[in-house]
Amino acid sequence: MFASATAYGTGSGPNNDDRPAYRLFTADGKPVSFGKMTKELAGADVVLFGEQHNDPMAHWLELQVAKELAQRKAGQVVLGLEMFERDVQPLVEQYNVGELDDKAFEEQSRPWPNYSTDYKPLLQLAKQQKLRVVGTNVPRRFAQQVAKGSLAALDALGTDEKQWLAPLPIKVDYNLPGYQNMFKMFGGDAAHAAGVQNIVQAQALKDATMAHFIRQSRQPGQLLLHVNGSYHSDNHDGIVWYLRQAEPQLRILTISTVTQEQLGKLDKENLRKADYLLVVPADMTKTY
Repeated sequence: MFASATAYGTGSGPNNDDRPAYRLFTADGKPVSFGKMTKELAGADVVLFGEQHNDPMAHWLELQVAKELAQRKAGQVVLGLEMFERDVQPLVEQYNVGELDDKAFEEQSRPWPNYSTDYKPLLQLAKQQKLRVVGTNVPRRFAQQVAKGSLAALDALGTDEKQWLAPLPIKVDYNLPGYQNMFKMFGGDAAHAAGVQNIVQAQALKDATMAHFIRQSRQPGQLLLHVNGSYHSDNHDGIVWYLRQAEPQLRILTISTVTQEQLGKLDKENLRKADYLLVVPADMTKTY
């Protein structure tokens, strides 16, 4: 068990030489210990761990959370990953049960470039602890088709291909904060509106598909720990919105990884971004 986050120094005082690598806070900015957080997480049906993909502290803490939940909920934890697409799920399952070796798995499953340092430890833990692993993401080529030609592009897919994504038609709420931010980021003026709308639809396709396979992959009484980019679950929208549309009674808890110049308190813009905030120093080294 880890020491309370409140015990970590902030590095701000003249006699304080601590350099904490992270701090944990609740949604309203109260420091929280790793033990208290994981005890709360163990009571959820779904935990969405939102990472920054190149943040080493997020990857390390994902591993610690997975270990702790596997201990607290023995035999009842499923690991879900945005990093593997649905069409390679048979390979994920074969690797998980030892039917596929590392080399064959990595050659065939289209792992992310940072797989060996950042996600392989999770899969190895799952093997060791006999946790089921599910890739939840839509095949990238379908998201690219939507980004170019809207969700209508999916209508031409065959029945076999449609099994790798959320059931059609996919509803999109353009008023969700994350999607509104995308319109701002990509310049959602009249001249670009259609193009940006397609990009938002591609994001919604990923969110809806991950939510669909999270629900499909957990049995009653199980906890599904899902690792995804923070943007997919921040502000309790994205994946969370689709989960709640389909199954309002699900107990969902979220973690978001954020960087700050100081670790003494939660910056105002990070308040309520998630149920728990993993705060990492702004100058933390990146994995890529």
